[in-house]
Amino acid sequence: MKVSIERSALLKAMSQAQSVVERRNTIPILANVLIESEGDSISFRATDLDIEVIDKAPAMVERAGATTVGAHTLHEIVRKLPDGAMVELSDDGTSGRLEIKAGRSSFSLATLPKEDFPVMASSEYACNFSANAAALRRLFDKSKFAISTEETRYYLNGVYMHASDGADGKVLRCVATDGHRLARIDATLPEGAEELPGVIVPRKTVNELRKLLEDDEMQIAVSVSETKIRFATPEITLTSKVIDGSFPDYTRVIPQGNTRRLEVDAAEFAQAVDRVSTVSSERSRAVKLSLDEDRLILTVNAPDSGAAEEELAVAYGDEPLEIGFNAKYLLEIAGQVDRENAVFLFNSSGDPTLMREGNDDSAVYVVMPMRV
Repeated sequence: MKVSIERSALLKAMSQAQSVVERRNTIPILANVLIESEGDSISFRATDLDIEVIDKAPAMVERAGATTVGAHTLHEIVRKLPDGAMVELSDDGTSGRLEIKAGRSSFSLATLPKEDFPVMASSEYACNFSANAAALRRLFDKSKFAISTEETRYYLNGVYMHASDGADGKVLRCVATDGHRLARIDATLPEGAEELPGVIVPRKTVNELRKLLEDDEMQIAVSVSETKIRFATPEITLTSKVIDGSFPDYTRVIPQGNTRRLEVDAAEFAQAVDRVSTVSSERSRAVKLSLDEDRLILTVNAPDSGAAEEELAVAYGDEPLEIGFNAKYLLEIAGQVDRENAVFLFNSSGDPTLMREGNDDSAVYVVMPMRV
């Protein structure tokens, strides 16, 4: 193999590939990236056996071929090369080395046989559709903060993506919850996604997917089977196993009868919560909301470190209410609001609270209260 490629194109492809590769590996080949060149392009394939990413880049291929080399090492070398450099990758197939040349720099890296590299078995995808990158990014970005980190409840360690019924017809819906808070985000159902089986997309896949969704205009080809999901652009293909488990019936958690309505400037609210929670104890991080006629008082009382109080002017016309929350959960939910105002709907101090952005029902959040 002998290939010349522009440094920025190589860096972009390698950064996507190496981020899938785990830092610590008991299987040496999994620390490598499979480099394949033919025609006028070069592809980089990396896997951790649960996720596989293939990134293609244009290149001048003098001699087609394939090899595998340490992903993190190659990425670091390329990252440190000067911008605008032409990088030459060559491998004669017998020396067990990949030669890298750029300007006056040259490197020689150990390779492993390409035959040892595990390629994820392709699956029969039951559902194929195309979705706008901006819509997909919104679905995953707004829901992923609620993904559970508890390994015991593994079926909550991802985002549940499925077709559902929304207020105005069929929607593509993403839901995540950890038992303390829940995010339910809807988008218009793309053509062809009507038969989408409900799948749980793992946390690592959701994070890797973010890099495919940078370009708002890009259309992403999505393919789903019962065991795998694939997202593809012309350059990058990300294939992932889905979590084997049943997502709980989240509709039971979303309160329907919350009538006490608080409307507040989302940014002001987040800043006030952040300020008063500075003195809260790390363990509980409890903040109390005291609601009265058009007035909200946030208080934190931590016997060990001190107390804090802040008052906000809000729109609230129901009877007085005192309710406590984990400050971290309030901050994360308030941070999702794109519009100016956040609307909280309460029932009582012991019931789940509903939050949405203005009158928009396409993004709904639920947070459980805590005793303060």
